[in-house]
Amino acid sequence: MDSKKITTLGQLKKSKYRSKSVKEEIRDNLILSIRNKENPFTGILGYEDTVIPDTERALLSRHNILFLGLRGQAKTRMARQMVDLLDEYIPVVAGTEVNDDPLNPLSKYAKDMIAEHGDETPIQWLHRSERYGEKLATPDVSVADLIGDIDPIKAANLKLSFADEKVIHYGIIPRSNRGIFVINELPDLQARIQVALFNILQEGDIQIRGFKLRMPLDILFVFTANPEDYTNRGSIVTPLKDRIESQILTHYPKDIETSLAITDQEADLLPAQKERVVVSDLVKRLVEQVAFEARTNEYVDKKSGVSARLTIAAFENAVSSAERRAIIHNESQTQVWISDLSGIIPSITGKIELVYEGEQEGPYQVALNLLDKSIRTQFIQYFPNPEQVKKKRVTGKKSTDEKEVENPYKAITRWFDAGNHLDLLLDMKDADKIAALYQVDGLYGFVKKYFPQANAKENALLMEFVLHGLSSYSVISKKSLDGKIEFKDLMGSMMNLGSLNLGAEDDEFNEEDYQ
Repeated sequence: MDSKKITTLGQLKKSKYRSKSVKEEIRDNLILSIRNKENPFTGILGYEDTVIPDTERALLSRHNILFLGLRGQAKTRMARQMVDLLDEYIPVVAGTEVNDDPLNPLSKYAKDMIAEHGDETPIQWLHRSERYGEKLATPDVSVADLIGDIDPIKAANLKLSFADEKVIHYGIIPRSNRGIFVINELPDLQARIQVALFNILQEGDIQIRGFKLRMPLDILFVFTANPEDYTNRGSIVTPLKDRIESQILTHYPKDIETSLAITDQEADLLPAQKERVVVSDLVKRLVEQVAFEARTNEYVDKKSGVSARLTIAAFENAVSSAERRAIIHNESQTQVWISDLSGIIPSITGKIELVYEGEQEGPYQVALNLLDKSIRTQFIQYFPNPEQVKKKRVTGKKSTDEKEVENPYKAITRWFDAGNHLDLLLDMKDADKIAALYQVDGLYGFVKKYFPQANAKENALLMEFVLHGLSSYSVISKKSLDGKIEFKDLMGSMMNLGSLNLGAEDDEFNEEDYQ
């Protein structure tokens, strides 16, 4: 149908156009999408076997939907993408405020227009992008905002009585008629305002002041809510929740591969940054691991959640840390070093809610601990677990039947045990950092043994990673201060600091285990 040629009600009737409800439109277009093996929710990663099938079942059932999940779980994005399942254009009576269907008008304006002009009633074609309404629920939202109210200014200008239906100012919901309407953070909506939605959801009509209106609105409602909101700021009243046919639970990425894909898709890097800064897969995984660690950390409030926005912002900050260093030294290209990850701390502190113990610890220290745990977790994906090496050696001493396991870190730890230390400045030139790393005896040979195919830059990054990894397992000492990171032997650091506990998380250190 060429909508541009159809401009009157009479032409529309002759075209044999058939009106469909918005839920029928979405259902029909979704069926075509499924038949064609197309994903209607592009860019939504990690939901292929969970949330997307649940949503498709709800839309096929022509249900209103409640997305229930923690922050940063793409609830609103899912709702916005439903617009693509609408027909590209639909006809409306020209000048209508509530998108009146010319073949089935609702408002007094549209009915009067058709009564006056008949088949010559002008019509317009509304694009699907204009059929979406969204409201963030806040405590100050009123019934007038959502449903409508009497407009005294309109009454005065038109010299109309308040009893005339023309004085009504329609709210955002009636104006979203024949479209999709989303209310975000539904529990934040006051209970008395939620009650005003009962009739709209069940009977499809609206009530404005004293007017006896019967307007069967045609709307797909999508609501979003965070379970934490139920106790902190309010709740969804039971009768309203009962009227929402499908409640769909969202979730965070279940594996690091999905999380990597999300960050890669969402991170906003400039072409100049991509050209100047190389980011290894190792660094990307360390950044993602921070979010996984935060979601299970005792200091972080699990009910509040840890948004995917944390890793996106952290990744952007990591790249910018490396870029800044390259600009300082006028280097045309660099890579993100492990030490550059100190620059992601501001991306962590603002995106985690702490429990009482976490507040006592302090957000900065909690963020440092999360980064250290991320290094600790990922380290054993690349190199032998230092704790297991120690345990095997202890077992070997106790049993004559078991051979002692060669400690692969022996050469490295001996270098530090001899009183040597390594200082890595945060804004160090790449060449200077590489030269410093090669000072540590056994470090290059250790990395080359496990990654023989790595190139020079990858070798250097892995060498730095080994030092950070060993410090996270309390094999050597790491101290960050005054724009540098200092690596030393653990026993010497402990003796210098007296009885101060550096926060090692593993078993009591046994010097003989590393000799």
